[in-house]
Amino acid sequence: MKERFYSLDVFRGATVCLMIMVNNPGSWEHIYAPLDHSPWHGGTPTDLVFPFFLFAVGNALAFVMPRLEVAGPSIFWKKIIKRTTLIFLIGLFLNWMPFVQWDNNYLAFKRWSYINAEGHPAGVRILGVLQRIALAYFFASIIIYFLKIRGAFFVACVILLGYWFLCVAGNPADPFSLTGWFGTNVDKSILGEAHMYHGESLNGHPIAFDPEGFMSLFGAIVQVIFGYLIGDYIIKKGKTPEMVNGLFVAGAIFLFAGYAWDMVFPINKKIWTSSYVVYTTGLATVILAVMIYLIELKNKKGWLTRFFDVFGKNPLFIFILSGFLPRALGLIKIPANETDATGKPVYFTPFSWFYEHVCKPIFSSNLKNGSLLYALCMITFLWLIARWMDKKKIYIKV
Repeated sequence: MKERFYSLDVFRGATVCLMIMVNNPGSWEHIYAPLDHSPWHGGTPTDLVFPFFLFAVGNALAFVMPRLEVAGPSIFWKKIIKRTTLIFLIGLFLNWMPFVQWDNNYLAFKRWSYINAEGHPAGVRILGVLQRIALAYFFASIIIYFLKIRGAFFVACVILLGYWFLCVAGNPADPFSLTGWFGTNVDKSILGEAHMYHGESLNGHPIAFDPEGFMSLFGAIVQVIFGYLIGDYIIKKGKTPEMVNGLFVAGAIFLFAGYAWDMVFPINKKIWTSSYVVYTTGLATVILAVMIYLIELKNKKGWLTRFFDVFGKNPLFIFILSGFLPRALGLIKIPANETDATGKPVYFTPFSWFYEHVCKPIFSSNLKNGSLLYALCMITFLWLIARWMDKKKIYIKV
């Protein structure tokens, strides 16, 4: 019987907690630098959150895969297809919901695709965080199931090197820039500009670029595979100093390789470069080694581990809820008793009202603190829900 690693639950829960924090500031205009993504190359603490979650997905897969191997291919395919489809559709649902939006004081259906007022294609984004989790889990599971440990590691290395080659071959003169990266044109041809993310801008104008697009999926798949390999090693070695030492060594090697690769293939979260995969895997491995040493070997447990553990027991559900609530409550309009630059009345949603009337006034001299307070309040609110679910033994497996 496998040993239970409480530290893995804490690691997964801490990752979910940070995902909620960085995705829910009070104001996107007032964020501390560590809580924002790197503009392009390089990395901030925020850029670690998503790969750490995929790494944790791989860790969890290491505990499940032996049962799937015993059950046989038909059960394996049924389980991963069902889970992949469900997570992907939930992500698409969140992108589209609440299916209606305010248009001149009337609720209008949120169309799948259309031409906006500026004459550009617009519509429902197809991909996103949950969709990337679903697809990375799907392909990594297939590779691991059929190729086993050595085969999966070999394929992971081929994918990382192959992606590097595709980037350079796609545009040898400027392969790693926002406009030069080959993946955007591929994503446009598959998804269409209307269904892509438009959060990046060029010369002040939003452009179609999807950080969770198909071409940057390669590294995310490897992230899950590496998480699985680390998880499998932890299971086989057990709670021993030898295992922790091995994790530290592996993490140091990954970190060195990632930094070295960065010199020719820059660490970049938005196009999920191979150096980014190796670097974040190394950092996740070292952090996990520290947590295993303190929690499993030294039995250092307290309020902080219990706090994160609650998130770790319903990770996907809580993350989905953190995206669902702002969108659903966004239909509620609270008059702000003021007008914008065009003379139209301004309205608050319940969450934006809470930020403007509670969090912001407390730190009026430093709006970044007010924005951070809002994020912490959101974490506390969701933790209370997660804690209640844990006490009631309600665990939703997606």
